Amino acid sequence: MEITKETKLSIDRRKKIAVEAAKEAGRILIDNFRKPIKIKFKKDKSLVTNIDLAAERKIVKLIKDNYPKDNILAEESKYQTSNSEFKWIIDPLDGTHNYIHQIEVFGTSIALEFKNEVILGVIYLPVTKKFYIAQKNKGAYLNGRRINVSKRSLEEATMVYDSSIRYNKELMLGSLEKIVDKVFNIRMFGSSVHHLSYLAEGKIDLDIEYNDKLWDFATGLLLVEEAGGKATDFQGKKWSSKTKGYIASNGIIHKDILKIIGEKRL
Repeated sequence: MEITKETKLSIDRRKKIAVEAAKEAGRILIDNFRKPIKIKFKKDKSLVTNIDLAAERKIVKLIKDNYPKDNILAEESKYQTSNSEFKWIIDPLDGTHNYIHQIEVFGTSIALEFKNEVILGVIYLPVTKKFYIAQKNKGAYLNGRRINVSKRSLEEATMVYDSSIRYNKELMLGSLEKIVDKVFNIRMFGSSVHHLSYLAEGKIDLDIEYNDKLWDFATGLLLVEEAGGKATDFQGKKWSSKTKGYIASNGIIHKDILKIIGEKRL
């Protein structure tokens, strides 16, 4: 995709808003962590809190104040669409269940699409004050330092696996059984922004997710790719806004994983 000089400047300006919005949302999350919160069940039996909503409102306000015509896709609310070529993809609080249970594994993700392609993303983990940023063809960074995926083999790999097994038990337990003896160990953190940022900076080597939504993975998969890793669907096709389930890895082990568990979704 060719991007004009004018569009590049426009993206750079939006990057500043994304950074500011993520930090403002993180401030809300930290200020209310371990305090009484209101919790509601959503239709899919996942949870939402008043803090998710407050953080989302802060992000959306900053975007709308600066770019009122841009489209917004957010986890917790629907917003009117326009014919803008820009779309913001927002997860104000990834790891809501952790947050509710006072587990310090949560964060904020904000991605930006241009002409249906994710070209920019930021992740903020407010507990550790880690700020990740990735831009198409410009690398992945953690607090200003460039990061890269690991070079470990499959036998050495630490894998993170989707914790939402209840949604499709037969498929996910079957895949887990195929791979459990092929990797070194397995973790479940319950927060995609942590899974994918850990992968991008080489702390883990593989992440397999079946039930993530676009707002869960848009920034994270770009971050992994810009850090030198690979991300595809289960058939090995490049991920997109329509992807349902993905494999993200350090790239070295990707073909092996596809052979082991690559399959059509049930």
